[in-house]
Amino acid sequence: MSLPPEFSLIARHFLPLAAEGALALSDDAAVLDAPAGQLVLAADAMVAGVHFLPDDPPETIGRKLLRVNLSDLAAMGAAPLGYLMTVALPKGTPPLWLEGFTAGLAADQAEFGLSVLGGDTVSTPGPVTLSLTILGTVPPGQALLRRGARAGDEIWVSGTIGDGALGLRAARGRLADDGFLAGRYRLPRPRLALGQALRGVARAALDVSDGLAQDCGHLCRLADCGAEIEAAAVPLSDGARAALAGDSALLPLILTGGDDYELLFAAAPEDAPRVAEAGRAARTAVTRIGRFTAGATDVKLLDPNGREISLPRGGWSHF
Repeated sequence: MSLPPEFSLIARHFLPLAAEGALALSDDAAVLDAPAGQLVLAADAMVAGVHFLPDDPPETIGRKLLRVNLSDLAAMGAAPLGYLMTVALPKGTPPLWLEGFTAGLAADQAEFGLSVLGGDTVSTPGPVTLSLTILGTVPPGQALLRRGARAGDEIWVSGTIGDGALGLRAARGRLADDGFLAGRYRLPRPRLALGQALRGVARAALDVSDGLAQDCGHLCRLADCGAEIEAAAVPLSDGARAALAGDSALLPLILTGGDDYELLFAAAPEDAPRVAEAGRAARTAVTRIGRFTAGATDVKLLDPNGREISLPRGGWSHF
């Protein structure tokens, strides 16, 4: 007896991605041995035309879907375990698209050490819609949380900021680019090793998905304190520096645009050597960009003269 179309699609494209606990994707749910430590779970959705461009290569779409979820684990100091995924595709989606999508997932599964555990496939009259729920583990009581920064703590960030927002412009043909910025938009780099190295060092952490200023504000509200960020200290890639040199009006976009998936975290001033060591251990650049302050839960972006930079918006809004 031949397989129904949905099960044939699953067997062809998704079964090769499955872990042992997925039970060959033939049951109603996966069965896992409970790992030592605490489970960390996160979920993100991506919609064509909103979170990726409809004509983006399917390989990068699959990888970005997995990586934005891995970034949530990184922000918690967790190690990946596996994931569940729901794929809603318009009828008539060509098999080549699915082959590219799953090839991208397979490449990142190998790189980051996890596999698919199950999920669902459905058709939709709308655009491609993808949802992924990721599972990770962290030693008991060692998860990094957004809550915990204190006035006087230093603000640190990993990698470089602004590449994601500039990369979207580049991918749309609105910014000159040699491919680096568009690549950073399509393929963010989850800072898993750094997140794990910061356990017991960072007092609060999250990943920069909605924009540096707005995400710093999340830490401030949970800590009931403010923040001052030195704009000149914010680390920029060569591509971002070149774009900014050509158009200084891009600075607000760099500071608020989002899609960087770098780690933003608080640490006590006396722990600066430990932060630097965590960066070296993870082979990831870390930069101090400001400090948390007593008082109102405002995030101030300061120019080299200490004057506040006015921003037209705070960051990305999901609604």
